[in-house]
Amino acid sequence: MAHFHSKHLKHIAVLTSGGDAPGMNAAIRAVVRVGIYNKLRVTAILHGYDGLIKKEYQPLEPGSVANIIQRGGTVIKTGRCREFYSKRGRRLAAENFRIAGFDGLVVIGGDGTFTGGHALWSEHGIPVVGVPGTIDNDVYGTDRTIGFDTAVNTALEAIDKVRDTAASHDRLFIVEVMGRNSGHIALEVGLGAGAEEVFMPENKVSIRQVCDIIARGIKRGKRSSILICAEGHEPGRAYDIAKNIKKISGYEAKVCILGHIQRGGSPTAYDRNLASRLGAAAVHFLRAGMADVMAGEMNNKIVSIPLKEAFSKKKKIRSDWLKLEKTLSI
Repeated sequence: MAHFHSKHLKHIAVLTSGGDAPGMNAAIRAVVRVGIYNKLRVTAILHGYDGLIKKEYQPLEPGSVANIIQRGGTVIKTGRCREFYSKRGRRLAAENFRIAGFDGLVVIGGDGTFTGGHALWSEHGIPVVGVPGTIDNDVYGTDRTIGFDTAVNTALEAIDKVRDTAASHDRLFIVEVMGRNSGHIALEVGLGAGAEEVFMPENKVSIRQVCDIIARGIKRGKRSSILICAEGHEPGRAYDIAKNIKKISGYEAKVCILGHIQRGGSPTAYDRNLASRLGAAAVHFLRAGMADVMAGEMNNKIVSIPLKEAFSKKKKIRSDWLKLEKTLSI
């Protein structure tokens, strides 16, 4: 774990980067209010790292973050900055950071955000603390990321409606959920929705096996089925799976792609509380002289983990949950 001299910590900045996630505003609110409570100035860097390069700043007061805890998205905007990928871009960002008088930085986002934050520390000595905000839940070192619970519940609500139609028309539906290259959303949604099968990168299942599962269900009187597919599933996404199911078994499958609806909406109580706790922890870490770390939650306790581990180590899915999903789908 890296450390810096925090004795002269007077002014911290906060940014959100990468994909937005419900609960980010609650984290921003916590950073601002905990910071000000501890006599720190707090400034937002707008549009992520791009705002650091373009000097887009907004001073924040307690009232600046009033009435945002229930809002989805991020009030300080987000973005992906290509210029920041280069050493030249990061050098400019570091120069602007120091010229602005910032002493520490809280970055809220996923692995790309943390990669950038780690580079600012390792290349320029800027004290950075990360807060995991991504619906994908693919960040190592925390049981849950901000936005994941909301995304799962949003998907479940939609799938419950799809199931009504599937039951009414005796149909097979394939519902594609987000999650990029991980199956965390797909697995939790699949278990919660009572799906017959979950297609995701971590669960290798053949189309023929799925056709057999569907056939067994039909044999015992089942008239409708729901399959869940993660967008990062290989060798194919929802439409490819539907095509192959029809080719092998003749079953007609309808496809429903939920898409970015999962990233929006008001955050659940869980995400609001998680975001509040992690945002507060990030400020406390900076005040304690900790840098190049992420504030996470494991076993209901706040933990710190090196940023490099957070974005470089693979977070595994719950194998016991996957086993249970398969057992309950018989």
